[in-house]
Amino acid sequence: MKKLIWVVLCFCFTLFLRDAVAGGGSVQIREWQVPWKFSRPRDPYVDQNGLVWFVGQLGDYVAYLNPQSGKFKRFELEKETGPHNLIVDKQGKVWYAGNRAAHIGLLDPDKGGVIKKYPMVLRDAHDPHTLVLDKAGDIWFTVQGGNFIGRLEVSSGEMQVLAVPTKRARPYGIVVSGAGDIWFTEFGSHKLGWIDRDSMSIKEVVLPRKGARPRRLAATSDSNIWYVDYRKGYLGKYDVAQEKFSEWQVPGGKNAHPYGMAADDKDRLWFVETDPAPNRLVGFDPKTASFFSITEIPSGGGSIRHMFYDTKRSQIWFGTDTNTIGRINVP
Repeated sequence: MKKLIWVVLCFCFTLFLRDAVAGGGSVQIREWQVPWKFSRPRDPYVDQNGLVWFVGQLGDYVAYLNPQSGKFKRFELEKETGPHNLIVDKQGKVWYAGNRAAHIGLLDPDKGGVIKKYPMVLRDAHDPHTLVLDKAGDIWFTVQGGNFIGRLEVSSGEMQVLAVPTKRARPYGIVVSGAGDIWFTEFGSHKLGWIDRDSMSIKEVVLPRKGARPRRLAATSDSNIWYVDYRKGYLGKYDVAQEKFSEWQVPGGKNAHPYGMAADDKDRLWFVETDPAPNRLVGFDPKTASFFSITEIPSGGGSIRHMFYDTKRSQIWFGTDTNTIGRINVP
């Protein structure tokens, strides 16, 4: 495959949020303008060296930002790959979801961006969506349109896909809990799902509201699962041990469309309301069961679809439909 690699120095801009919640702490946000226009940069992931990797969903590329220098470097993918998400393993290799080209790709930066493809093992599993690494270093992923959850064993290259029991469930966000369990949302249904490793089968948990549509989720250190209800504007918690739900209407109300979310090392939840223009970052503290901070995204955001928490630096990273890569310094 022909590869083209660029290095571009871009101008960045910084804006501080306005404290919109009484008693809330201020949050600092900085965004870097991505030099490739209208490419929908998304799903950043920070590697061991502090480089911020991301995909250009509409631009068919994998790239990284060096936050220290402001430089970007781009690796070309084949046209119509439609990369949706990526992760970086401990060896520094980059794995991406070829959402429109029915494969998971392995890009090796040390070899000039050489790519190895792992095709989907079933024709119906045509659209790998979001990837996550488990504690053994293997990759689990959602297949939204195909209605599967997949596993790629990295050492052997073997892939397995499991059909979601609910039809048209649209499995979407996926995380690994503190206990090492794989959890995911069903965006086409009012359910969460998890993988029973003993039987290698999918178990489902029904949310308390039939009209809910969970989109992204996060896990806290107590192994509880948190999610955002995109349709009705709720933040929800599922207590795994007690099999109990708790939910809170988000500050923006039922039409806020909360989307990208992450949990920090203090087990606080951060998510973005994508209906307001500009989008708003919201912080929630489970200890007080209260929303403690709201921030307008400097560039507007368009839609912030996924966020990554960098535990080493206490920062959250995100991509925007307004063609930026952003960083939140978590207080």
